[in-house]
Amino acid sequence: MDDPREVYEHPESYQILDVREAYEWNAGHIEGTIHVPLSEVMGGKGQDRLDAARPVVVFCRSGNRSELAALMLRARGFDAHNLEGGAERWVAAGLPFVAADGSPGRVA
Repeated sequence: MDDPREVYEHPESYQILDVREAYEWNAGHIEGTIHVPLSEVMGGKGQDRLDAARPVVVFCRSGNRSELAALMLRARGFDAHNLEGGAERWVAAGLPFVAADGSPGRVA
């Protein structure tokens, strides 16, 4: 998936999975995301938090870790897509990013 605006403008159509580490998520994330670090996704954890009937958009900082997570989820039967460019592209597009304390977020 190469257009973060598509995800932002149609949140009901997607589940957004953030596979970054906790310190990255705390610094800034997309509101309403499901946070499961990549190492947990690879180990099969967190799948119970996803609806297998809905598309999953996976993202990380730049799109590398999320590509791996999307591949793993597809192998497990999910309709999973990597958000190309990740959080960096999301923020560059001027889309909302929030810190864990509710303040404006940043990409860590």
